[in-house]
Amino acid sequence: MPYPIEHKLVIGIASSALFDLTASHQVYLEGGAEAYRKYQEQQIGAILDRGVAFPFIRRFLSINKLHPDTAPVEVVLFSRNSPETGLRVMNSIAHYGLDISRACFLTGESPYRYLPAFNTSLFLSANEEDVRRALDAHYPAGLVLPSRTEDDEADGELRIAFDFDGVIADDESETVFKRNNNVDEFHAHETARVAIPHQPGPLADLFRKLSLMQQLEEDAQRADPAYRKVLRIAIITARSAPAHERVVTTLKSWGVSANETFFLGGMEKARVLGIFRPHMFFDDQLSHLQSPAGNIPMVHIPFGVANRRQP
Repeated sequence: MPYPIEHKLVIGIASSALFDLTASHQVYLEGGAEAYRKYQEQQIGAILDRGVAFPFIRRFLSINKLHPDTAPVEVVLFSRNSPETGLRVMNSIAHYGLDISRACFLTGESPYRYLPAFNTSLFLSANEEDVRRALDAHYPAGLVLPSRTEDDEADGELRIAFDFDGVIADDESETVFKRNNNVDEFHAHETARVAIPHQPGPLADLFRKLSLMQQLEEDAQRADPAYRKVLRIAIITARSAPAHERVVTTLKSWGVSANETFFLGGMEKARVLGIFRPHMFFDDQLSHLQSPAGNIPMVHIPFGVANRRQP
């Protein structure tokens, strides 16, 4: 029997992140809600093009195909559409064979309040206000940035990359650095607290549960040496020694780890991203997401000191 949803790793996805809704949104901007409703009804048989998060979601759902007895992951659709206008989205989901059966249609309202009801460890949307409202309510969320979508159907591996500060961990140390933009002060702070784990950041729960998925893969490979692992996780941080130790301390205290960890010391992250080629990269700083590494799906986590809006 599959896990109950409270035991699953659940990702919430907005239709704006899963599909390309550029044309639909333009109709809404120009004609309002009624024009949008009529447009979607007229286009109900037209399949939506794949959006930025589509390759990530497709690969994420493939974990269930490898573990059909437990089906440990789930994707839930969260939409500002009404059920009527959302039919085109659901038809497109069925067309692409995505195993998404649960959905919330909020008829113009932000869906963030319902994230905990579905045990959501991540909410992905192209609507910045929805993402910020979710984070303000202490729910894990990320803003999917525009990118061309490339998806190699033959490649089943799922590669996910995370920044550390302000994403996996809180922004305590980032706050120290930004106070004076002083690297020496930052290193002194981290050295003095090397044995003190960070508090969890907005995507800590996601990172922990992905580590549990990796443990499932380890178990499967022990039972069947021919089993090919799907999931690879990387941490790509601007930190360098001696500040690297507190990262290790934090992850060890949580009982998790990454397959690959990079302490770049301020070096451009694109150098590593271009080789690792993640299907999703999460960072709290937009400057790190404006990458020349190619068409890598980027997700901004507008959390903490790096993203405080000016009054």
